[in-house]
Amino acid sequence: MDDSKVVGGKVKKPGKRGRKPAKIDLKAKLERSRQSARECRARKKLRYQYLEELVSSRERAICALREELEMYKQWCMAMDQGKIPSEIKALLTGEEQGKAQQNSTKLAKAGKTEANSSNPCKYPAYD
Repeated sequence: MDDSKVVGGKVKKPGKRGRKPAKIDLKAKLERSRQSARECRARKKLRYQYLEELVSSRERAICALREELEMYKQWCMAMDQGKIPSEIKALLTGEEQGKAQQNSTKLAKAGKTEANSSNPCKYPAYD
C-alpha cells in the first residue's frame, strides 16, 4: 500500500517535517568539531593535573601523619619502660613557661585596670 497523500492536486510523500537545514560548509563543520575536540582534551589534561596534585598533597600529608604516629608510639614505649622522652619534657616545661607568662601578663593587666580605676563600680553614688 502506498502512504502518499493527494493534497490540492499534488502528491506528498511522508517524510521529515519542518524547515530543512541550510547547507553548512562541511569543512567549517569539521574544523569546529576538531577545535571542540582540542578544547576537550585540554580541559581533560588540566583536570588530570589537578587531580594528580591533589593526590600527591594527600600522600604527603599521610606520610607526615604516619611519621607523627610513629613518634607517638616511640614515646609511649619509652614511657611504658619508665623513661620520659626529652621531647615530652621540653613540651611540659614549655607549657609551664607559657602558663607562667600568661599569669604574669594577667596580673599586670589587672594591676593596670585597678590603677586606672580605683572604683570598679560604674556609679560613684553606690560607694
